[in-house]
Amino acid sequence: MTNEKIYGMPFAKLYPMLVAKAEKKGRTKEEADEITCWLTGYSAETLNELLKGDITYGDFFRQAPELNPKRRLIKGVVCGVRVEDVEEPLMQEIRYLDKLIDELAKGKPVEKIFRS
Repeated sequence: MTNEKIYGMPFAKLYPMLVAKAEKKGRTKEEADEITCWLTGYSAETLNELLKGDITYGDFFRQAPELNPKRRLIKGVVCGVRVEDVEEPLMQEIRYLDKLIDELAKGKPVEKIFRS
């Protein structure tokens, strides 16, 4: 799948899949939302509104109020690709969220996920 196809997919269809990945491992939607808000700067209320709308996955990240500067500390592999080595900036933001949700699903405490 090309990056443009991913960027054009509806956020409201993709995000529930990330939440389901965490929930399948005993984590909560609230924790997934908290991580997503930490990464992007969206409030929980705005996140819920976006899930009701038609924003694309690419625009979700392009329009993020304030991408967390600590996101650059996120390292590791998602789908066989090192997130720190992703060259396309928008795809790297998407991979950061994937990696954080993976960490949540693997049982990592939220405080550590936040790189505090």
